[in-house]
Amino acid sequence: MFKEFLNIFRKGDQLQQAFDRSYEMLREDRDMFEAAIRSLRERDDAHLDFDIYAKDQLINAYQREVRRKVFTHLTIASGRDLNAGLALVSVVVDIERIGDYTKNIVELALNHPNRLKCGRFEETICRIETTVKTMFGLLSEALPGKDEAKAREVMSDHWWIARRCDEIVDALIQKDEADLSSREAVTTALYARYLKRISAHLMDIASSLANPFDRIGFRGDDPGPPPGK
Repeated sequence: MFKEFLNIFRKGDQLQQAFDRSYEMLREDRDMFEAAIRSLRERDDAHLDFDIYAKDQLINAYQREVRRKVFTHLTIASGRDLNAGLALVSVVVDIERIGDYTKNIVELALNHPNRLKCGRFEETICRIETTVKTMFGLLSEALPGKDEAKAREVMSDHWWIARRCDEIVDALIQKDEADLSSREAVTTALYARYLKRISAHLMDIASSLANPFDRIGFRGDDPGPPPGK
């Protein structure tokens, strides 16, 4: 779907500006995410070099700007580029939600007394963090270049992250962990959940490049509902 969108940029400055702004939003998300991890996992004082709430408000403002530009273009174009415009509006919703979950991670850091160590889940959590960072990088390369292969790599990465995060949360619910305090266990469970949701929204963005509009947010082998449902 995004390939169609990118191909019509030449038709109007509003769409070009809307895409440029959404791409800037994604870069802001990536910076916020990496800073949030440092705050929770590498520092005892949850320090950030910027105001996370101001960053979140900036992303919200960018989302509204993208919506206005898409609406303006579609009004002028008489609905000619409707599918592409709707795809971009869908994408900026995902980008905005990533900012929200990143803010949640910072709030975990502010409420946790020191840097978070995840006990026996540490190795898995580190791998998930690294992979999500890689997903941000792949998307930053895939969107401008219309690289469907990189988009599908992002989509594939999400599904193992989702499984591992669910396994961590389930394990923490089912029994106490000897090497984690109750505070650490709760924080680890919430952190795993936030990582899963960020990964899911990155997957949704990638699917806009690899899938048609009605398949945004779904992987390729998901058959969807039967006809007529």
